[in-house]
Amino acid sequence: MRSVEEARPCPGLSVPVVTALDGEGEFVDSDQRAIVRHVLQDGYGADVVFAAGTTGEWDKVDNDVRQRVVQVCVEEVAKANALRGPGASGRAVEAWAGVTAPSRGETLENLDFAIACGADAAVIAPLSIENVSDPVRFLARDVSDLLDARTRRIPVYLYDNADIALDKKAPHIRTRQVKAMSRLDFVRGIKVSAPRRVLGNYTKAAAGFRDRGDFGIYVGNALLIFDLFRPRSGWLGTISEHWQRYRMRGGIPIGVVSGPANPLPREWARAWQVSRAGDGERMDEVRSVLEAFRRAAQAAGSKRSIACLKRALRQMGVIQSDAVAPGTPALGPEESERFDAAFARVRQLARERIGAPWVSRTPEEIA
Repeated sequence: MRSVEEARPCPGLSVPVVTALDGEGEFVDSDQRAIVRHVLQDGYGADVVFAAGTTGEWDKVDNDVRQRVVQVCVEEVAKANALRGPGASGRAVEAWAGVTAPSRGETLENLDFAIACGADAAVIAPLSIENVSDPVRFLARDVSDLLDARTRRIPVYLYDNADIALDKKAPHIRTRQVKAMSRLDFVRGIKVSAPRRVLGNYTKAAAGFRDRGDFGIYVGNALLIFDLFRPRSGWLGTISEHWQRYRMRGGIPIGVVSGPANPLPREWARAWQVSRAGDGERMDEVRSVLEAFRRAAQAAGSKRSIACLKRALRQMGVIQSDAVAPGTPALGPEESERFDAAFARVRQLARERIGAPWVSRTPEEIA
């Protein structure tokens, strides 16, 4: 059995890519590849390409589509890394596979597939699997046994998101459960899509999560990074800084997971960069752009964020179809028209407030 101890959580921007579909709901291979190339932005975008996650409509598509998305994303990331050449500076981009499925069997099947096709890591949302009543036992027995039986073992990241938890009375993984799972050598971190209070529970407890190495915490409610890393001034700011360090001791988030980074990867990479640096002025500049996109998506209607991401990618010439999976709220003609105008304003604001090289380029501009 080969240990995964040498694997360290990848810092930076993780982009949970959308799934490319046509008007008939069929997977579009060429568009999916174009999405991956777009979020990479020749090294100015994603540090992690996260396939078949929530933004990828994992619960709305068939399992063979989940697997195909993973395979395509792994292939495109491998191509991009190969083009970096020997001696390239910085880390290679990683491809993470969302392996969660409605059933335990399909989830394990997806994990096996992710290993076989060369994914760098797998992401599991244990509270979203129908026949998993004990997340710790599932990871320690089922997942561990599968990994032990393979010659290639990959890290596993937990995914905590109340929106997809099956039991609404237990929407989050308990910190004691996370601590227990972190003792497994292959569990390397957790993505938390939750309010600041819940995120704080994980960061506060993270010092005890990992005795033998790093345990990464990734911010899933992406705009929270501006509050988490905002510099303070004066004596009240000093107290606030000390309190934040206390709340996050041993577990300062090492990355952000942003769905809106699908159309705006450079802007979100810049957001993470200046937030970690504590550059308040530049944080305000980039935040104004990202908040404008959030308002544009909200104005399109409730729960239409995925439709807006696909519409934005289509407007940028990345994909040919902005179709969503059956069951995902779509944009109507008037909503699409309003969003198009709003997104054009977001792009102009990015050019004015952020500027090159941190304004995402279209495929035509990159070529």
